[in-house]
Amino acid sequence: MTALTWNDITTARERIAPFAHVTPIMTSASIDQECASRVFFKCENFQRSGSFKFRGAVNAVAALAPAARARGVVTHSSGNHGQALALAAREFGITAYIVIPENAPRVKLAAARAYGAHVVTCAPTQAAREQEAERIVRETGAVFVDSHDDPLVIAGQGTAAVELLNDAGTLDAVLVPVGGGGLISGTAIAVHHLSPTTRVIGVEPAGADDAYRGMRAGKRITNFVPNTVADGLRTSLGELNFAIIRKAVDDIVLADDEDILAAMRLIWTRMKIVVEPSSAIALVPLLTGAVRGRRIGIIITGGNVDFAGAGVGM
Repeated sequence: MTALTWNDITTARERIAPFAHVTPIMTSASIDQECASRVFFKCENFQRSGSFKFRGAVNAVAALAPAARARGVVTHSSGNHGQALALAAREFGITAYIVIPENAPRVKLAAARAYGAHVVTCAPTQAAREQEAERIVRETGAVFVDSHDDPLVIAGQGTAAVELLNDAGTLDAVLVPVGGGGLISGTAIAVHHLSPTTRVIGVEPAGADDAYRGMRAGKRITNFVPNTVADGLRTSLGELNFAIIRKAVDDIVLADDEDILAAMRLIWTRMKIVVEPSSAIALVPLLTGAVRGRRIGIIITGGNVDFAGAGVGM
């Protein structure tokens, strides 16, 4: 297992600088009042491809040796990593093969295709995703880029937290959505280097609570069936991610779907920005009182909402 360090994140910052946006930090006086905190939202919904995933994807592609890169890249993804990798591949003029579950939001499938990727749909199970991706690797020689369990991807994701702390200053805590664990792993490494007293807290759907249970059991949970409106957080933790989380993340808290959707609507109406349920989840612990602090950072992970999907209407 490859250890990650602060140097990996600084290298990633340099590598992705020509491609990724430095996204804005936004605040809301009314949300501050409801949370009894000063909340700083790192808005990765304004990142290229609509989510933080572009950071890790373009770092991984840029780091490939030219000969390997020329063979193309492949991944399986619930959507955001897939379209991010498709865009990263387009930046380098190479082929991307994206395996996406057939129940993923249509907006994410459409975006991957619009970026020029070869999109293959599969059954909505981890096994089906992995089998289809492995087949493509065998047949094409393309390089597999994992959505989260990859040191280069994790390092790229950690760059968002660097920007957050550089702009917002010292924070009591940073709240991060937890799916596969790439973002919170990179965030934990960055935050512990730049601001050791800042807590890193993951927020996970109650219907996809493998990180929460794994932290308490001391072992990675892989055999579970996720059931949550937060489609981007249905992935199980990777091995490298779990090791980093156990060492560097202060806590994982859970959020119910009803509270996730309420937080999403609050952000939409108060801040006038579009965020997906997998992003809004990070605000839930402040609204419920599960987490408190004077100055809190939240990473808004993405804004790729399927407006025709069930449960996301206003």
